[in-house]
Amino acid sequence: MNIIFLTISRIWEIRSRNIYADLMRKFRDEDHHVYIVTPYERQFKLQTTLSKKDGVYILGVRTLNIQKTNVIEKGLGTILLETQFNNAIKKHLNSVVFDLILYSTPPITFTNVVKNLKKKNPQAVSYLLLKDIFPQNAVDLGMFSRSSLFYRYFRKKEIHLYRHSDYIGCMSPANVEFVIRHNTFISQDRVEVAPNSIELSPPSSSPNKGKIREKYHLPKNKPVFIYGGNLGKPQGIDFLIQCLEANQERNDCHFLIVGNGTEYYKIEHWFEEAKPQNMSLFPRLPKEDYDALVQSCDVGLIFLDHRFLIPNYPSRLLSYLEYKMPIIAATDVHTDIGSMAENNGYGYWCESNKVEDFTACVNKYVHDPESIREMGERGYRFLLDNYLVENTYQKIMSHIK
Repeated sequence: MNIIFLTISRIWEIRSRNIYADLMRKFRDEDHHVYIVTPYERQFKLQTTLSKKDGVYILGVRTLNIQKTNVIEKGLGTILLETQFNNAIKKHLNSVVFDLILYSTPPITFTNVVKNLKKKNPQAVSYLLLKDIFPQNAVDLGMFSRSSLFYRYFRKKEIHLYRHSDYIGCMSPANVEFVIRHNTFISQDRVEVAPNSIELSPPSSSPNKGKIREKYHLPKNKPVFIYGGNLGKPQGIDFLIQCLEANQERNDCHFLIVGNGTEYYKIEHWFEEAKPQNMSLFPRLPKEDYDALVQSCDVGLIFLDHRFLIPNYPSRLLSYLEYKMPIIAATDVHTDIGSMAENNGYGYWCESNKVEDFTACVNKYVHDPESIREMGERGYRFLLDNYLVENTYQKIMSHIK
């Protein structure tokens, strides 16, 4: 079977570990022919090229910068993606007959690409991996209003993308409910849970916890709470800082923040001013270094802005569960990542505008250290039952006749 996957993620090879590379390896290993279409952003000075690496075809399309750039170039680059992807596919993959058209959000501007692929391959199944509900998430964060031209333009794009998708795979039950409730033209049997999923890392790759803690100057005899990932507006960084402030005098645990993003400077400034002794801040680390660091910690932290009306489901949860770490999810009330953690015994939830509730969650782990191991084991079992790449693969393949 020939599969095309459209993404704005930088997938230049599939040996790395992330939700998309893991899924593409799974399709390859099941003897499917995989074609990945991914941006070659202007900053990398690469031309549009089709190559074969690790048993999959990768069509790198020269685009404007769409990640880690200014708002104007990102916006223009996102709008131009459709034309650039269409032209590249027509030039390099025109003779390939596709059976499955896979694509993820962001962005929501792939509609015409999907439409053209469906026109040329009428027998193909189109499957949207919905990772981002835009433009409502931007409205939630106050970037623009529902009455603005931006909202109307992108909402129209969103509707068209949904209409041209045979199936929509969502990250969680709350995602499914939201999509159906706010898009009544979609029949319920077209929307399902196809969660973020991973391939487990080899057991032999477990690092020496003591040495890793020594390397990063972390305490060896106290629980370490880690937040790792993007530090941008969706994470509600102001609340994260308030939580750090409220716990900076503790001597019974340690807090570790690792990542980068548009709001990183806020945390960096706070660390420079407060100089907390029980906290550490590191910019983004290489994937292997980050994975080793996460495995040396005890509890994973997840933050989302309390203003969100859409349910998010951050993929960083997967690394926490894989390494048998329970979580604290400080989120809005619409996201179900916290309720699922509490219902399945691998974490605690608090609303991300109540600092005292966050501290209470920290206290539960600190005052009952044995619960960290027990809840971490439950999280790992939940991962094995629900979040392995085999589950997502089978969910997608169930629609292929």
